[in-house]
Formats: sequence, C-alpha cells, structure tokens
Amino acid sequence: MDIRKGRHVVHLLHVHLVFVTKRRGKIFTKEHLDYIQYVFEKICSNFDVEVKEFNGETDHVHMLVTYPPKVRLSELVNSLKGVSSRRLKQRFPDIQQFWSVSKSRGVIWSPSYFAASCGGASISVLKQYIEQQGLGAYTSPG
Repeated sequence: MDIRKGRHVVHLLHVHLVFVTKRRGKIFTKEHLDYIQYVFEKICSNFDVEVKEFNGETDHVHMLVTYPPKVRLSELVNSLKGVSSRRLKQRFPDIQQFWSVSKSRGVIWSPSYFAASCGGASISVLKQYIEQQGLGAYTSPG
C-alpha cells in the first residue's frame, strides 16, 4: 500500500479526475497530451500531489492522483485547468484555430469536471466494518 504520512495524519487518498474540452472539441494530439501531462505533473508537485496515471484522447484527459488531506480538490483542479490552458496556448499558438476553441473565446477546458474517490475497500465492506465496531458486550464500569 502507498500509505503516506504527514505531521499529524496518516492517509491514503486517491481521486480519478476527468477534464473535458469546451464543446467536446477534438483538439488534442499526442504532442499536446504529452505536454499536458508534463504541466500537470509540475503543478501537482507544487501541491504535494502525485500523478499515478495519466492518459487522454482528442477531447478529454484522465488522471489518477494521490493527495494529502490538506489539498482542496477544487483548488487543484482550478490550477491544473487554468495553468495548462495558458501554457498550451503559449506553446502551441495554433491550438486557438480549432473550431471549438475559437468559438469558445479561447477557452480550452469545459468548466465542469469529474472527480471520483477510489482505492481502498468498497463502501459495503466499510459499512460492515463500522457496524462491527460497536461496544458489543461492553458494560460500563461501576
């Protein structure tokens, strides 16, 4: 297991993130995706987040990350989408010519995203474990 430790916490938090392009525009090439992965990994390291897996297609990207409890996912997502959009337009100015980007006033990412916690035991196993944590035959002292 990839259990991580902080000063006052032991944690194992994973999230699956999916970002979609604005208007589902098919704008990414392999070169774009490689650059997005590089940018995402740099941003994540600033947040003490580790990218476990990254992949994408012409109109969306998937990421699996492990993160500490101090990270607010919404802030991480805003940083990932904002910085990657800016850097993509700087590195690949021709990306602005795609129909979906030009029609969206230069916006690359949809404002929405998908986030799912993952890893560890299933919900049913956790519920059963918590149910079994009762005091059972406990009798109060005195």
